[in-house]
Amino acid sequence: MATTSSFFRAPTRVQLREWLDGYMFALPFIIGFLVFFLFPMGYSAWLAAQKWDLIGEPVFVGFANIQKALTDELALKSLYNSAYYTVFAVPFQLVIAFTLALALTQRVRFRDFYRAGFYLPIIIPVVASAVVWQRVFHPDSGIMNNLMGLFGVPPQKWLSDTNLVKPAFIFMSFWSIGRMMVIFIAGLGNIPQSLLEAASIDGAGKLRQVISVTVPLMTPLILYNSIIALINSFQSWIPADIMTEGGPENSTLFVVLNIYRQGFRFFNMGYASALAWELFVIVLGLTLVQFITSRKWVYYEQ
Repeated sequence: MATTSSFFRAPTRVQLREWLDGYMFALPFIIGFLVFFLFPMGYSAWLAAQKWDLIGEPVFVGFANIQKALTDELALKSLYNSAYYTVFAVPFQLVIAFTLALALTQRVRFRDFYRAGFYLPIIIPVVASAVVWQRVFHPDSGIMNNLMGLFGVPPQKWLSDTNLVKPAFIFMSFWSIGRMMVIFIAGLGNIPQSLLEAASIDGAGKLRQVISVTVPLMTPLILYNSIIALINSFQSWIPADIMTEGGPENSTLFVVLNIYRQGFRFFNMGYASALAWELFVIVLGLTLVQFITSRKWVYYEQ
């Protein structure tokens, strides 16, 4: 009969060496996690309870910053702007990226050229893209107004009209669907042709094959792309800062832009940290909702 001490044998030198090798391989990740993730999060949580202008000593204010973040009109406006942008931009991005992926998995001429062309904007710096789009939406010499003028539509002030500036930014977001498209293309290439052939034999047309076979098998990638797109949309702020500076009338003052302003323009680091935690909780909650609801519509092959 085994004694109790047999369950607590001292590890051998070989086992210790294997453990040490494993921890040494994991050490860069552990250090990076502590330095670049855990410490900044803990420090920002501490700052959220302080009033600090980056110059003087921090002053403890308790939950005042959090209360302000939940009630301040400008903070609520920025949340609305980001939510509006996300609600409309993300679904359109998914649909367009999936449609392009379907088209570019067919046997078409210059297919690789089209794939590279749609992916190319991803490698262009965000600042450069913002400058380009600022020229596209220029009220006098912009390409957008020139194209619409061909159909008799008068010039529009895309970036200075409160009713048009958000749709303009949503349209601009389609510029970055190349990453989604590539992921969808990879997934479409792994769909067994036997399933599509079986559906065709049963009388399913191309559209029915897409709806009944392709889309269900692609739902894991649709979930992944939707989560990444949601996170990216709430983090978007550089184009708004460059193109409109949050205007007109704070119509493009997105959450992260407001955080940046509060922290590095107005030097309200405590309040900026509270806003950052508010955004973190919102994005985390929406991501968890996506994961929970995915059980009803995401299909995983066994």
